[in-house]
Amino acid sequence: MDKKTIDENKLIEGAINGMVDSIGDPYTVYLDKQQFEDLLTQTRGSYGGVGIVVGEKEGKLTVIAPIEDSPAEKAGIKAGDIILKVDGKEISAKELEKAVSMMRGKEGTKVILTIFREGKGVKDYELTRSIIVLKTVKSQVLKGDIGYIRITSFDENTADEFEKAFEKLQKQNIKGLVLDLRDNPGGLLDTSVAIADMILPQGTIVYTIDTNGKKDVWKSDPQNINMPLVVLVNEGSASASEILSGAIRDFKAGTLIGTKTFGKGLVQNIIDLKDGTGLKVTIARYYTPSGECIQGKGIMPDIVYDLPKELKDKQLPIDEDPQIKRQLKC
Repeated sequence: MDKKTIDENKLIEGAINGMVDSIGDPYTVYLDKQQFEDLLTQTRGSYGGVGIVVGEKEGKLTVIAPIEDSPAEKAGIKAGDIILKVDGKEISAKELEKAVSMMRGKEGTKVILTIFREGKGVKDYELTRSIIVLKTVKSQVLKGDIGYIRITSFDENTADEFEKAFEKLQKQNIKGLVLDLRDNPGGLLDTSVAIADMILPQGTIVYTIDTNGKKDVWKSDPQNINMPLVVLVNEGSASASEILSGAIRDFKAGTLIGTKTFGKGLVQNIIDLKDGTGLKVTIARYYTPSGECIQGKGIMPDIVYDLPKELKDKQLPIDEDPQIKRQLKC
C-alpha cells in the first residue's frame, strides 16, 4: 500500500477507539472533534450561531424552525425556507453537519445565508451571530387547571428554566403538575438534583459510589412544590431523567406513568484532550434514595400505560396525547 494513501489521523483515532473499547464499558467512549463539540453544546446549553434548527426535506437543506429571539428569527427567516448557500458556498442536505458548522461561530461575526422561499424566490440574509441559548423546558396550562412542564434534556440552563416555568404556572393558579420526561436522554447530574430539590421535601435525592468505593450524597431542603404531581416516562427516559423520576418515586411525591425507563445508572466525566477531542468516562454508579441502582434495569412506573402503536411516530398536540389524558384520570 502506498504510504501516501494512509490517513494517519484515522489510524490514531482507530487506535484510541480500540484502547477505549478494551475497557469493556459501552458508555466510556472517545469523542472526535465534531462529537466533542456537539456534547459541549448540549451540556453548556448555548453556542455562537444564528439560531436555526435545520434538517433534510425532499433532499433539500430546510429550516425546521428559527429559535425564538435569534438573529435568524429577527431577520425574518421562516420554517420551510431552503438554504442554498452559506457565505456564497453551495450546500446540500447531504452536508448537514458541515452546514451547521459553517453557520456557527464567534458571537459578533457575520454570515450570509442564501435562502429560497416558495413564492418569494431567492434572497441573501446577512446575519450577525449571537449566543444562542437552547430551550430545554416548555410549559403550558392543561384543562382542569393542571400545569404541564416538559424537560427535553438537563443542561446548564435547565434548572433556571424549570424554576421560571413553574413560577409562571403558579401565577395561573394550577392545581397540579404534569412533568414530562419522555425521551429525555439525561444530561448533567447537578441540574437534575437542582430540579429535584425544588420538587421534593427534605431528604436524600441521590447518592453515588465511585470505582474506589467513595460515596457522595445529594440532599434536598424542606421547601417543595406541595401539589399533586404526575411524571411521564418511557424507554427513552435515561440517566438524569431517571435520577429525578427515581427520587420522586422513592419519596412518594408523585405518580409515575408510562413505560419502563432506559436503565442508565452511571455517572460520567468529560475529559478534554486539548486537541478538540475528548473522552467520556464512567466514574461512578448512582443510587436512588432507597438504595436501588437502576443500571441495566430501569424504573417501572406506578402505572404502566404505553402509547398505541399507530400513534408512536406521530407528533400529537398536548391535549390529544393519550398519556396526558390518562394522567388527568389519576
